[in-house]
Amino acid sequence: MRHGMNVETFLGCDASYEDARVVLFGAPFDSTTSYRPGTRFASRTMRAESYGLETYSPGQDLDLEDAAVHDGGDLELCFGDTEAALKEIEDFAEQVHADGKLPFLIGGEHLVTLPAFRAAYRKYPDIRVIHFDAHTDLRDDYLGAKLSHATVLRRIWDIVGDGRIFQFGIRSGERAEFYWAKEHTHLQKFDFTGLEAAIAACSKYPVYLTIDLDVMDPSVFPGTGTPEAGGVTFRQLLQAALQVIRGTQVAACDMVELSPPYDTSGASTATALKLLREMLLGLEEHYIKGIPVV
Repeated sequence: MRHGMNVETFLGCDASYEDARVVLFGAPFDSTTSYRPGTRFASRTMRAESYGLETYSPGQDLDLEDAAVHDGGDLELCFGDTEAALKEIEDFAEQVHADGKLPFLIGGEHLVTLPAFRAAYRKYPDIRVIHFDAHTDLRDDYLGAKLSHATVLRRIWDIVGDGRIFQFGIRSGERAEFYWAKEHTHLQKFDFTGLEAAIAACSKYPVYLTIDLDVMDPSVFPGTGTPEAGGVTFRQLLQAALQVIRGTQVAACDMVELSPPYDTSGASTATALKLLREMLLGLEEHYIKGIPVV
C-alpha cells in the first residue's frame, strides 16, 4: 500500500495496514476554495496536535489503543490539476475498499469528497449519502467550474439521482439551490431534525457519511474557510455523527473544511480531533459487537 510522506500518525492510529479495519488518509487539497484557502493544512496540523488528546473516550468507554486504525498518510496531490488530484484520491480510496477496509478521508476542501464517493459507489452502487454542512453545495457550476467545493453534492447527485442524499444543518446557499433540493434531495435547514427518519430510510443500505465541519457555529468552530453563523454545537454534531454510525451500515466517511490558519488558538483543530476520535471509536464499536460496517 502506497503511503504519504509523513512519519507522524494520528494519535492511536498506528495499526499496520494489513491489520487495520479503518484506514485514515489525508487529501490536502484546496485549489477550488471560493473564499479563504487553508484546508490543505488540516490533516498535517491535526496529526501534530493529536498528541494533546487522550486516546480514551469517557463517553463511549472505548480507547483508540484497542482499535485497529491505520494512518495511511497524506496523498501527494497536484494543486495545478484538479482532475489529476481527484484521480489520486479516487485510486487510493478504491484500493482501500478493494482490500476490505473502510476509508476515512480527512480534507481538504469539500470537493475531495467526490472522488472518495466515486470509489465507494463503484463498490456499493446502492449507497446513500448523509451530509452535514452549513452549505447546500448543490450549484451546477461555480463561476463556470463544474468541479468546486460549491458543486460537490450536485456532482454526487449526478451519480446517484433523486432521493438518496440526506442533508442536515444547511443554512447557506443560493435560492435556486434550496428550491432545487426540494425536488431532488432531502434537505433539513439549520439542524438535525429528521435525522432518525433518515437513518431509518438508509439502514438497509451502505452509507457514505460526509461532514463539513462548518456545520458547527463559528463561535464553536472559527477555523474554516467559509464560516456561517447559526450553526450547531459540537455536542449536537457528535451526537448526530454517532447516531449515523450506530444506525447505518457505514461504507466510508470523511471530515472536511478545517482550515487551521483561521484559528491560531488551535481550538478548532482540537474540536475536529475529538470528533474524529469519537467517530473512529464508534466505528470500532460496530466491529466489536459484530454490527455490519460495510
